[in-house]
Amino acid sequence: MQKLWRDFLKFIMTGNLITLAVAFILGVAVKAVVDSFVHNIVDGIIGAVVSKPQFTNTFRIGKGVIGYGQFLTDVLNLLIIGAVLFGIVKVYEAYQARKKANGEEDEAEPTEEAILLREIRDLLQARA
Repeated sequence: MQKLWRDFLKFIMTGNLITLAVAFILGVAVKAVVDSFVHNIVDGIIGAVVSKPQFTNTFRIGKGVIGYGQFLTDVLNLLIIGAVLFGIVKVYEAYQARKKANGEEDEAEPTEEAILLREIRDLLQARA
């Protein structure tokens, strides 16, 4: 039982899992912001232009109701959300490029393994 617990803790504490968890949580937070932007701002602008922010059109086939208006609303929201995320990514890429151009990006410290490999390379070059 203790070995199982140690293996579980080792699994949980791996860097990749922690990074993935943080990315997931941040993704959920970004989704909330983008949804709020679309529903509170963009839908209002669409409502001002075409008089209603959502399509609620339906038609009946026998006793069934087909809500094609909601489908159109969802497709439109997908396009708007995609455009907003595209804009966010473009701004981030421009920021990274400007940061790199200004030389602000710090080089990561080499790992102990990389240092040893460099020393081995230098020794081999000295022998040759």
